[in-house]
Amino acid sequence: MIKTIYLAGGCFWGVEAYFKRLKGVLETSVGYANGNTMNPKYEDLKAGKATHAETVQIKYDDDVITLTELLGHYLRFVDPYSLNKQGEDEGIQYRTGVYYNDLLDGVTAETYFSSVLEPNYKIEIKKLCNYFPAEEYHQDYLTKNPHGYCHVNLGLIKPNEKKDA
Repeated sequence: MIKTIYLAGGCFWGVEAYFKRLKGVLETSVGYANGNTMNPKYEDLKAGKATHAETVQIKYDDDVITLTELLGHYLRFVDPYSLNKQGEDEGIQYRTGVYYNDLLDGVTAETYFSSVLEPNYKIEIKKLCNYFPAEEYHQDYLTKNPHGYCHVNLGLIKPNEKKDA
């Protein structure tokens, strides 16, 4: 079954680059989620005018990779106890979050994180209120700019987990 989840884990360039390499992930895009304005631009987030999280939309085949497995990958590279900061990036747009349309996905995320993390984790788990695709130059940024900054260690993906494997 094809499903969609939205994950915020700091700068979306590395988060997207990581997930698009996984078997079962069909499509990714980067954008801005759960904020206070319509159609924000990157500059709006940087200026503090928009409160969205940099987020990756992930469409995946649940028969190949489950939400729980995706969340396990997510925890490989995010600091779940850091508030509004991942890697060198700091600010509300770099918060961690799981945003869902299907209530069962929210329950799955809550249950999973509660079973593997200490109670004071900072990952917000919320229904998706809004999602706006980021500007084209942000889409597949690290493919277009292979030496671009990335707080996500892409080497954490095991060979058998990669689409190429």
